[in-house]
Amino acid sequence: MAREKEVVLLSFWSSPFALRARIALAEKGVRHEIREENLSDKSHLLLRMNPVHKKIPVLIHSGKPVCESSLIVQYIDEVWNQESPLLPSDPYERAQARFWVDLVDKKVYLAAQRVWFIKGGPEDGAKEDLMEVFKLLETELGEKAYFGGDRFGYLDVSFFPYYLAIHLLETAESRLGGEMDAKLPKLEGWMKRCMLRESVSSVLPDLDKLSDQFQQVRKKRLDEQA
Repeated sequence: MAREKEVVLLSFWSSPFALRARIALAEKGVRHEIREENLSDKSHLLLRMNPVHKKIPVLIHSGKPVCESSLIVQYIDEVWNQESPLLPSDPYERAQARFWVDLVDKKVYLAAQRVWFIKGGPEDGAKEDLMEVFKLLETELGEKAYFGGDRFGYLDVSFFPYYLAIHLLETAESRLGGEMDAKLPKLEGWMKRCMLRESVSSVLPDLDKLSDQFQQVRKKRLDEQA
């Protein structure tokens, strides 16, 4: 297929941002090559393809780069639009999906960084901020299988990697008070349904290894602040 020519994803195995792109590509069935980056010694290709931010993920399609994970997922959905649409066709519903992903990127990511990766995070209201956003997302999910109803879509692809990372860190360290199953039963059920999808399970790293990596990154960042 012409649109699949030379599809390369510059990635890092434990990155939630890269996982977004990998899930979207798998959901669409797009044949592609994964090139793992060494983030402490970035390749010339990465620096050339993303000269502004110099970070992964970068989707390279026929030699042209697309950067930033949320834009990559939207690009994948627009180019490979015959299979498993991620964004709704209705303009209002599409705007709503983008609104929630924007909220996830601005609120969930920043609050989670404060809870786990900045000294004193839980004491400065970050924990409460994170749980507040989770409660909003739990209400938005309601009784639906996925945020788009029966359809696994843009918000599911975008939120799942964040939520999984937070779930693994919480399981290991209980920074939010533990028992996410009890506090967020709908989101926990949604996460488990997502993990059963082939597009997700086929690209997920080993969860024990992933949890260890997140904890190592946390320790390193806290040590740097000491």
